[in-house]
Amino acid sequence: MMSSPVDGSLYAVAVRQVDAAADILGLPDGVRRILCSPKRVFTFQVPIERETGEIEVLSGCRVHHNINRGPALGGLRYHLDSSVEEAIALAMQMTWKCGVMQLPFGGAAGALICDPAGMSLRELERLTRRYTNELAPLIGPTNDIIMPGLNTDSQVMAWIMDTYSMHQGYTVPAVVAGKDVSIGGTEGRLEAIGLGVVTALARGASTLGKKLAGCRVAVQGFGNVGRTVASLLSACECKIVAVGEAAGGALLPLGLDVGGLIDHCRTGGQLQDLPGAESISYADMPSSDCDILVLAAGDSCLTLEDAPSIRARLVVEAIAGTTSEEAYRLLDDRGVLIVPEVLAGAGNAVVSYFEWVQGRQESFWTPQQVHERLDAAMSDAFAQVWAARERFGVSFRSAAYALAVKAVADATEYRGIYP
Repeated sequence: MMSSPVDGSLYAVAVRQVDAAADILGLPDGVRRILCSPKRVFTFQVPIERETGEIEVLSGCRVHHNINRGPALGGLRYHLDSSVEEAIALAMQMTWKCGVMQLPFGGAAGALICDPAGMSLRELERLTRRYTNELAPLIGPTNDIIMPGLNTDSQVMAWIMDTYSMHQGYTVPAVVAGKDVSIGGTEGRLEAIGLGVVTALARGASTLGKKLAGCRVAVQGFGNVGRTVASLLSACECKIVAVGEAAGGALLPLGLDVGGLIDHCRTGGQLQDLPGAESISYADMPSSDCDILVLAAGDSCLTLEDAPSIRARLVVEAIAGTTSEEAYRLLDDRGVLIVPEVLAGAGNAVVSYFEWVQGRQESFWTPQQVHERLDAAMSDAFAQVWAARERFGVSFRSAAYALAVKAVADATEYRGIYP
C-alpha cells in the first residue's frame, strides 16, 4: 500500500485536485480511490559505465497512472531531484490533460535520478538505452508512449526509439513522441506549447470582451515557452510590456521589441540590461501594469502574498506549478480569470497525439495542418471547460479538472472492474 502524500507536495496537490473534482461530480469513494492511485509504479536500477571506466548505479522509474481511456502517454525527466512521488503526480496531471483535451490516452511519467549536465553525450546515450531496455516490456505504441520532459529532448527520444525498435526487429516510430522529423517526428512540434497557450489566452481574452490587438501583456519566464508566446502575441499586435526571468527583467510600457529582445539574449545579453528598457526585479514583474499575465517560469510560483498586487484581469499558466492554491483562490475571488496549465499547457500532449497518429498511419501532415488542428482542439476544449464552469458554478480551474476527471470516471464505469 502506498504511503500518504506529504502535505504540500506535488502529489498531495494532485490528490486534492481530484478530491475537489470528485466533490463537484458527486463521485463515490471507490471511484475516487481508483482515480487517486497509479495503475503501476515500476522502479529499477540503471548501471552505467562512465568514461573513466567507473561503474555508477542510478535509480529510474516509470509510472502509469490510469489507462482506462487508452495507452499511457507522458514525459521522461533526467534530474537529481526527481522522485517516484513526483513521477506519480506528473502522471496524474497528464491523465487530466488528456481527459480535458479528449485524447485517447492515460497519463504516464518517468524519471532517472541523475545530473545530465555532468555527463558526456556518450554517457547519456548509454544511460538512455539501458533505461529503455529495462522498460521494454512496458512501453510501445499501444502501451506507453514516451515524450520529452525536463532535460530530455529529441535526441533522447531517438535513442529510445532505436533501442526499442532493435528489440522488436523493425522500426517503431510511435513508441515515442518528440522525435526529429527525419525519423518520423511531426512538423510544428517546437511551437506546440506556445501555440496552445496563445489559443487558450485568446479564448480567455474573448470571454472578457477583449481583443488581443492592443492588449498589454507581461510574460514571466523567457525560456522556449515564454519566448514563443511573446513572439506569437507580438505578431497579434499585443504590447509585450514586461518580460522577466530569475536574474531580472525588462519593462517598457510602450511595448518591447520582442525580436530585438530575443537577439539581445541570444548574443549573451541579460533582460535587465536591455537598452531603452527599465530594469525590473523578478519578484516585481508579475505585478506590472498589464491586462494579461503569462506565467511561463518553472522556478517561480505566485503565492498568497503576491496575489493582491496582480493587476492583470487574465492570468494564463503556461507551465505547471506557477500559482499556489491559496493565490488562485484569492485571484478567483477578485474576478481574475485564470486559465490553468492543465488546459493552457496541453499543447504538447495534443501534438504528441498528432505525432502518434501520423506514425501509426505512416501519413504525415504539413505544419499548417498541425497548427490548425491544434487550434481547433484547444478552442473546443476551452469552450467545453467554460460550459462546465457555468454548469457547475465553480472556478475555471475547478471546471477543467471536473471535466477531465469525469472523462476518466466515465471510462472506468463503462469498462467496469475485472474480473
